[in-house]
Amino acid sequence: MTIISNDSTISYSGTGRRKTSVARVRLIPGSGKLIINGIPGESYLQFSPNYLRISYGPLKILGLSTEYDIHVKTQGGGLTGQAGAIRLGIARALCTINPENRTTLKSEGFLTRDARVKERKKYGLRKARKAPQYSKR
Repeated sequence: MTIISNDSTISYSGTGRRKTSVARVRLIPGSGKLIINGIPGESYLQFSPNYLRISYGPLKILGLSTEYDIHVKTQGGGLTGQAGAIRLGIARALCTINPENRTTLKSEGFLTRDARVKERKKYGLRKARKAPQYSKR
């Protein structure tokens, strides 16, 4: 959550995590483009309206959809986890831009890290909790 300035361009950064995904987000004043790992965001997220809605959520709530370009470096997990991580990273970056944004984002739940992670498989079970069928004889 730092402000980075090089060559008179100001950028605001935030880090988001979800499941096993990590997203480093930089907001730069611009026209509203989303670039993820060097690829346009729509094609990276497979043109899924759900993933795009999740990713742009904090900007739409504040009405800043066309104010900032979003540059994201993300790794780990799948597209669902990465979209959630991008959402948290954008929300944290928006809090560094203006601390008054925090109350709106917090009430909408955008600043809460979703801590749900896949449960590990246990010994003697087929999956984390699924047991083999019981046989009486």
